[in-house]
Amino acid sequence: MRYPSAEKLEIIRLVGQSPLPVRHTLAKLGIPRATFYRWYDRYSRGGPEGLNNRSSRPDRVWKRIPGGVRENLIQLALDEPALSPRELAVRFTDMESYFVSEASVYRLLKARDLIASPAFIVIKAADVFKDKTTAPNQRWQTDFTYLKVIGWGSFYLSTVLENCPIAAVYRGHLGRLRRVDLRLS
Repeated sequence: MRYPSAEKLEIIRLVGQSPLPVRHTLAKLGIPRATFYRWYDRYSRGGPEGLNNRSSRPDRVWKRIPGGVRENLIQLALDEPALSPRELAVRFTDMESYFVSEASVYRLLKARDLIASPAFIVIKAADVFKDKTTAPNQRWQTDFTYLKVIGWGSFYLSTVLENCPIAAVYRGHLGRLRRVDLRLS
């Protein structure tokens, strides 16, 4: 519950004049001690005007990029239209010695409609590979991941691209690989 400043001042005076200890007086009034001492501190520093209710909103957001910095960043983007948000962030940080993340640059540029849609090149997939494999060992490895599962051991996960999709899972134990699962899809 919010108390008006006049009631806060009255409570401070009442607690100060009470023959009971502060804790007992505040308990009878139903005011938490932390709240009372915050009011008392504000009254000590600012007098009765210090007790006026203040907005709970902060004066400024601590993460917001200041307006001047935003304008300098937008100007750099207009001067260098070929740079990506990442390149703009790096260049701005180097030039101005003020760190701005790639995501912040992207949001600023998008808010000003300065982000162009990426140019997509559409390629139609073929029904079969152009260069067919002639032996089982002719595969293109696309990914190789090392996994450690507590209680089970170490695993190597490898996705292999071939004429028919195969996902092979290998188990690594003491530096040796052995096949534990082979799934044809």
